[in-house]
Amino acid sequence: MSEVTERFVMHWGEMGSRWGVNRTVAQIHALLFIVGRPMHAEEIAAALGVARSNVSTSLKELQAWHLVRVVHLRSDRRDHFETSRDVWDLFRTVVHERKAREFDPTISALRACVSDPSFAAEDVDRQQRLKDTLALMESLGSWGDEMLRLQPDTMMKVLKLGARVQGLLRDGKFK
Repeated sequence: MSEVTERFVMHWGEMGSRWGVNRTVAQIHALLFIVGRPMHAEEIAAALGVARSNVSTSLKELQAWHLVRVVHLRSDRRDHFETSRDVWDLFRTVVHERKAREFDPTISALRACVSDPSFAAEDVDRQQRLKDTLALMESLGSWGDEMLRLQPDTMMKVLKLGARVQGLLRDGKFK
């Protein structure tokens, strides 16, 4: 690995652990992304200096997240693994998977709380906090789904508009 590639892969691994992802899982994904070609597990293990069994487990996790797929090369009977080279595709996949695993279950739990017959017996302030939390999360979920449907160039425009919209709202020019 070149120095720049190694620095990127190591940093991504550190960030992965901060995001709640195993360091090796994040490093493997970063390596596949930056190298931009299919690699077999032994090659990945050698490049990262980690055990082959760790690579195997990490690749299974990346496949469960839909971030890595198996490909076969004519000249080699081993499974090779690749990830998308499109950063927007990866972004969409990560956001979609995290929403499905973390956000959607929370919305379901809140809906269950609010629809429970015993909810009416809760303190009025508690009821309102749960209703407000549910409304916010449903709105954010819908907004997120809409954003994920945008084309990358449109998404970049929306992202760049963010600060300008905030300024317009603050200045009272947009109501």
